[in-house]
Amino acid sequence: MAKEKKTVYFCQSCGYESAKWMGQCPGCREWNSFVEENIEKAASAKGKKTDARVTKLSAIQLNEEERISTDMRELDRVLGGGIVKGSLVLVGGDPGIGKSTLLLQVCQNLSKQEFSVLYISGEESLQQIKIRARRIGEFTDSLSLFCETNLDIIREVIQKERPAVVIVDSIQTMYSENVSSAPGSVSQVRESTGVLMQIAKKMGITVFIVGHVTKEGVVAGPRVLEHMVDTVLYFEGDRHASYRILRGVKNRFGSTNEIGVFEMRNEGLREVENPSEFMLNGKPKGASGSVVACSMEGTRPILLEIQALVCHSNFGIPRRTAAGTDFNRVNLLMAVLEKRLGMSLSACDAYVNIAGGIRMNEPAIDLGIVLAIVSSNKEIAIDEKTICFGEVGLSGEVRAVSMAEQRIQEAKKLGFEVCILPQVCLESLPAFSGMRLVGVKNVREAVQAIRGI
Repeated sequence: MAKEKKTVYFCQSCGYESAKWMGQCPGCREWNSFVEENIEKAASAKGKKTDARVTKLSAIQLNEEERISTDMRELDRVLGGGIVKGSLVLVGGDPGIGKSTLLLQVCQNLSKQEFSVLYISGEESLQQIKIRARRIGEFTDSLSLFCETNLDIIREVIQKERPAVVIVDSIQTMYSENVSSAPGSVSQVRESTGVLMQIAKKMGITVFIVGHVTKEGVVAGPRVLEHMVDTVLYFEGDRHASYRILRGVKNRFGSTNEIGVFEMRNEGLREVENPSEFMLNGKPKGASGSVVACSMEGTRPILLEIQALVCHSNFGIPRRTAAGTDFNRVNLLMAVLEKRLGMSLSACDAYVNIAGGIRMNEPAIDLGIVLAIVSSNKEIAIDEKTICFGEVGLSGEVRAVSMAEQRIQEAKKLGFEVCILPQVCLESLPAFSGMRLVGVKNVREAVQAIRGI
């Protein structure tokens, strides 16, 4: 069949295709995101017959999802209970964050369960992978390595080997000979993902693909890449910190609110089964401006330390800084304190930090931010056995949050004795032995509560 060459323009953000260059993408409204690419389009054959058939919904047999455990409970939690057979999983993250290490440990655990695993690398040589594998531990012969970037060759190898799981590291290095553009371009990434998706669905093979991220922290390439895959996982964390967070952004087979916490060590990633205890290590005793709050990530309560430093400003415009939470939310809560409590904060510098480098934006930590700011401004040391949670409104009211009982149980497990929570939540909770619950209706009552503890 004859092929004709065609020049088109693709948006690097969303994959929008256009016959001409445009300054602004009509799809995602991004500026200067179009790139020129040459593609070869096969001439269509008119009158071609097809054997495609439609299927009645009642005729489809529904079977239980076949899941494979990775022997990593944190990863299984994010995936929704394990690896689904025939699924396509995209793993993204900053360079050096530990994506390849995580997937190599998954290969190690699956190979010990006698699942055949094929690790395809387009960035590292076999010797480099061997060096990293030696640091992680022992591997069985169920793991096979293959260094290749040509998808036609990769398809033949997968059809010949028939592995249970395939790891592709990374999608930006793969290319198809049917597309004339360079590897990593919009066309190549989209075509490569389409080929791997066909392999996963038709052959029932679970495929993990690693994706590079942009400076904004999103997966590089067209946005359609995230729509094509079944699950999108982001590996987050500071490269200079020891912990890593695996967050599910999209999951067709489970919840997207779950997170997994890992600690990077010399021998690889170690699961952190109790993130709350891990985050609270090193909390100061008897210091003002420090309070422990509770946030929910999916079904998991996480206790974290919120720190605030309020001091008089020597400049005309006070400085406000927020690390680990929304900067605008901090400004809003400080305005609530000025209006509802009469606190003079307009001439003060304010610095708010969530210790440990973790980032949380749940409204339930509003009460913790408020109490930390008041504690620092009034030099009130909050008792170290006290925890708080609750959403703060513009009228200064403390509003209810979900899953209050699970938050209190997690705090009790770690030895906390007093919990400041919304009065609305207190009315529907059972009694907790060894735990004093203090219900508050507004921020004024919350400040009085920390004074009276």
